[in-house]
Amino acid sequence: MKFLHTADWQLGMTRHFLAGEAQPQYSAARREAISSLGEVAVAQGCGFMVVCGDVFESNQLAPRVISQALEVMRGVGVDIYLLPGNHDPLDAASVYTSELFLAEKPANVHVLDAAGIHPVAPGIELVAVPWRSKAPTHDLVAEQLDGLPADGTRRIVVAHGGVDILDPDPTKPALIALKAVEDAIARGAVHYVALGDKHSRTQVGSSGRIWYSGAPEVTNYDDVESDPGHALVVDLDESGAVRVDAHHVGRWRFVTLRWSVDTARDIADLGLNLELFPDKERTVVRLALTGTLSVTDNALLEECLDKYTRLFASLRAWERHTDIAVVPADGEFSDLGVGGFAESAIAELKDMAAAAGPSAADAQGALSLLLRLTSGAGLGGPAKGGAQKRGAAA
Repeated sequence: MKFLHTADWQLGMTRHFLAGEAQPQYSAARREAISSLGEVAVAQGCGFMVVCGDVFESNQLAPRVISQALEVMRGVGVDIYLLPGNHDPLDAASVYTSELFLAEKPANVHVLDAAGIHPVAPGIELVAVPWRSKAPTHDLVAEQLDGLPADGTRRIVVAHGGVDILDPDPTKPALIALKAVEDAIARGAVHYVALGDKHSRTQVGSSGRIWYSGAPEVTNYDDVESDPGHALVVDLDESGAVRVDAHHVGRWRFVTLRWSVDTARDIADLGLNLELFPDKERTVVRLALTGTLSVTDNALLEECLDKYTRLFASLRAWERHTDIAVVPADGEFSDLGVGGFAESAIAELKDMAAAAGPSAADAQGALSLLLRLTSGAGLGGPAKGGAQKRGAAA
C-alpha cells in the first residue's frame, strides 16, 4: 500500500513582503500545489493522502479561501485525510465544523476529528492525533501510542508538532517524545509516523520511519527552511517494511542573498547574480548587503535594485543585516558646474552624509538622487556628459 504524506498547506497564508499581483499569485500557487500533490498521488499509485496539520492558515478565513480549497480537493483523485493542527485546531471556532465547510466538503475529503484509530483499508489504520487547542498541555502522540497492540495491523501515526530531540524546550509540554514513538515502532505497533509542523523535509531519528514531509510550497527564506516544496510517497508493504520517496512539487523560492558591495564591480556582479535567477515572478529575495560605497556607486546600486524590484515577486533589504556606508569621494561633485546656493547645499549634504548622525541616510539618498538626475538615470535623459555640459553652460 502506497500513500502520500504532506502537511502545512496553510491555505489563506499571506506574506507581508508580497505586494501587487504577487500575493494573489502566491495564494494561487498554494492551491495549485494541492492539484500537484494529487497528480503525484495518482501517478505513484497511492491509495490515499494524509495532510498532517495546518491545512488552513487559521480558523478565521474568508469564505472564498475555504470554497476554493475544497473545490481543488474535489478534483484530487484519491481520498484526503485532513488533520487539524495548531493553526487550525478543533476549537469552538474551527473551520472544520463551520457551516460552509460542512456544506461544501467533497466526498473524498475526511477530517480526522477524533483522536485514535481510523481504518482506511484492510489491515491498515491511521492513528490520528488532532489538536483541539493551540496550546496542548501534554504529549498528544504518546497518549495515543499507549496500549497499541502489535497485532499485525499496519498503523500510520498522523500527527503534528515538534519533536523533543529537535526542539528540546522543557517549557513546551506538547513536544512529541521520540523515545515513545521509537518504542512503538520497535514493538511493531506502529509502522510509520507522518508528521507536520516543520516546513522542511526532515527525517527524525534513525529508524527511517519518522518523517516531516515539509510544506509543499515554501513559506520562509532558505536560511530558515532548507528543504521545502516536497511531498513524500510512502510504500508500506505487507511485511511492514517502509520505503519513502520525496517528490518536489513547489514552484516558489524564498532566497536570502548576502553580498558585499564596495566597488562598481561588486554591484555589477550582484546584478549578474540577480539576472541569473529563473522564474523571477515566483522568487522572493531578501538582500543582506554590506560595504562602503561612494555616492556615485551607491546611485548605481539603487539603479540595480530598482530594476530587479520590478522583476521579482519581492526584492527587499534585510534591514537588520544590511549595513552600507556611503562616503562621498573627493571631487565627486566638482564637475556639476553649479555654484552659489546649490554648491553650498551640496557641500552641506556631503558633510551630513559623511557623519554618523540620524540625518546621514537622508543626505546620502539626496546626493544619490542628485547624481542620478544629473546623469539622466531613471528619467530617460541624456548621458552624464550631456548633463554636465548643460550645467557648465548654465
